[in-house]
Amino acid sequence: MIRGRVRQVAALRWRTGGLLFAVLVIVALPYLITRGGSQQSLAAGERVTRSAEVQALVYRIADQTYDSETAIQHLLMDDPSGHAEVAVQNTQRMVPDLLDQLRRMTEDNPDQARLVERLGAVENGRLALQQQAMRRYQQKDAVGAAQALHDAGTLYRTEDVADKIVAGAEQELQHRREDARTQSRDNSAALALTALAQLVMLTIVVVVSERQIGKRLRAEVGERQAVQRSQMILQAVREPIALLDHHLRTLLVNAAFSELYGVPEDSRAEHVDDIGQGAWADEILQQRLRDVLLRDRELWDYELTQRTVDGVERHVVINARRLQQQDSESPALLLTVSDVTARALVEQQVKELNHQLEGKVAQVSDVNRELEAFSYSVSHDLRAPLRHITAFAQKLETHLGAEVDATTHHYLGVIRDASQRMAQLIEDLLVFSRLGRGALRLQAVDMQALVEETRTLAESEAPGRHIEWRVESLPTVVGDENMLRTVWQNLIGNAVKYTGQCKTAQIDISMQRNDGGDYEFTIGDNGAGFDMRYVDKLFGVFQRLHKASEFPGNGIGLANVQRIVMRHGGRVWAEGEPGRGARFHFTLSAVEPPSPDGWMAS
Repeated sequence: MIRGRVRQVAALRWRTGGLLFAVLVIVALPYLITRGGSQQSLAAGERVTRSAEVQALVYRIADQTYDSETAIQHLLMDDPSGHAEVAVQNTQRMVPDLLDQLRRMTEDNPDQARLVERLGAVENGRLALQQQAMRRYQQKDAVGAAQALHDAGTLYRTEDVADKIVAGAEQELQHRREDARTQSRDNSAALALTALAQLVMLTIVVVVSERQIGKRLRAEVGERQAVQRSQMILQAVREPIALLDHHLRTLLVNAAFSELYGVPEDSRAEHVDDIGQGAWADEILQQRLRDVLLRDRELWDYELTQRTVDGVERHVVINARRLQQQDSESPALLLTVSDVTARALVEQQVKELNHQLEGKVAQVSDVNRELEAFSYSVSHDLRAPLRHITAFAQKLETHLGAEVDATTHHYLGVIRDASQRMAQLIEDLLVFSRLGRGALRLQAVDMQALVEETRTLAESEAPGRHIEWRVESLPTVVGDENMLRTVWQNLIGNAVKYTGQCKTAQIDISMQRNDGGDYEFTIGDNGAGFDMRYVDKLFGVFQRLHKASEFPGNGIGLANVQRIVMRHGGRVWAEGEPGRGARFHFTLSAVEPPSPDGWMAS
């Protein structure tokens, strides 16, 4: 949204700049061209006028010089005139001033300036001879005066230089007139191009304006449609939503808010204190809402119990955040309400059930501890009488000696075997009891080494057997080494035992990672197997699926396996089929298992 707003501002700036440029081209360029043409035309006119003035000054200088000589000639011809001496004096005074004006007017033309300087030199010489002629005339030397006047006309030919100056001025006048005509044509062409540029720019402005107007209209239509859709969505949302101003008065509410708190959907400027018959009168909540407006802090999951207009007491969760209104400098507050009454009731029920469950677990733990203590006590107390039975049976057999008959010998053997079997059962029961009470001594355990050790022991106890082993690479885990050794001894021992009737026993040991990331170990064989209908009995204490005459054992090994694996946080299960072998699986965590109550790690 922010990026779109930035792009709109940038586009508006570019459009404004383009419009200003178009105005500059349409208005300023013609003005500048017209002004430049006028200034050039004025300059050309001034240059033409100056050329004419140069010609006039040259003619005036020449006329003034000729008038002075004519007045002197009249004096020499005894035709005196009272104005002759005045004419000579005027010429002597005016010609230098006229020459100075001529110099200033031709100083921008080097050729003309040189001719003017030459004209000045000629005029100075000629005026000097005229003064000499006047002095000689005044001295009654008519011949000398005539000679001086003749020399002035012969030596200093003003008309030659004046003709050159006039010719140059005439030529410059023609050039300047031609330049003026060229400038006029250029101005006309520039004005035509300017008019064309104006037409093009006006066309572009009109086209762009029409497009912008079209885009603006489409944007306004889209905005109205978006507003309508957002209002439809807002009203369709079943979660109560309200928009408040900076005084916590309503600006907008949706249908769910109106229905829950009894506020009309077109309600405006209604303070939260007046909403829902005091449902929002909580001072702490209002202070939190003001903090959201003043400090721009979002309010997350504020829990509150409200009594709504339907008289129901509800548990609600309130969230609020500050929004900046586009048409106002004051911020607004977006308020959302979630009714969690059902969840609160469920949580309360869950708490009560958890409390009850904790009590049950404590009771079960007490019962288990009592059972383990009872089992240990019974097993320990039974060992002494059993030893007495075995000892006295042996003494009785020794006392009878050779006189004992076959039946008595058989009975004594049964007593002895039964007592030994019972002693083994008691020993296994004590081991099972210790597995439930002993502390776990967690450490790094190399499962590969344990399997190799157990396999070597199993092969030594089954001499002459042909067993094919397939053992994959096994990891190092964290656990109690002695307990995990017991697991492998029971599982591998069972695999060796129940493949005793196979010509070639096949035992596979593998590991893989399950979906939860834990290690899953598998021990498979091709032995007697079992019926899956009785799989639940496998891990029970003293539970057997085969006769003792077929496969020896007391049925407690798998119970020990299950207890050890469960204490390590794993689980154990089995798969089998009669005559086709069995597969036992157990899992161990890939990380250090947690230590529950009653566990100890060293």
